[in-house]
Amino acid sequence: QVQLVESGGGLVQAGGSLRLSCAASGRTFSRYAMAWFRQAPGKERDFVAHISRSGSITDYADSVKGRFTISRDNAKNTVSLQMNNLEPGDTAVYYCGAADRILGTPVLGAYGYWGQGTQVTVSS
Repeated sequence: QVQLVESGGGLVQAGGSLRLSCAASGRTFSRYAMAWFRQAPGKERDFVAHISRSGSITDYADSVKGRFTISRDNAKNTVSLQMNNLEPGDTAVYYCGAADRILGTPVLGAYGYWGQGTQVTVSS
């Protein structure tokens, strides 16, 4: 198993930036593809970004392309999400997920491990 803990959320004005981090412990972090999803009140958990085991392949939801960057440091067992030019529509609880596979995927059900989430609120 792998345990995940997110941090870095907060309140920011539109146009601002935040950097989320997800620290992993337990089994070998580098065997997992990682992803960020988000869930707004009353809505489903939606894909944001994913990254492959090695970190060489990433993909993003259309709504965040060009604004968000996912990265990982396998030596430090962390995955990060740099969020720039934030919009009120980005307000949600952000979750990191781990999937025992080589490549990431936007499919929610592929991720067997989740953190507790971190709240991001963007004011207009």
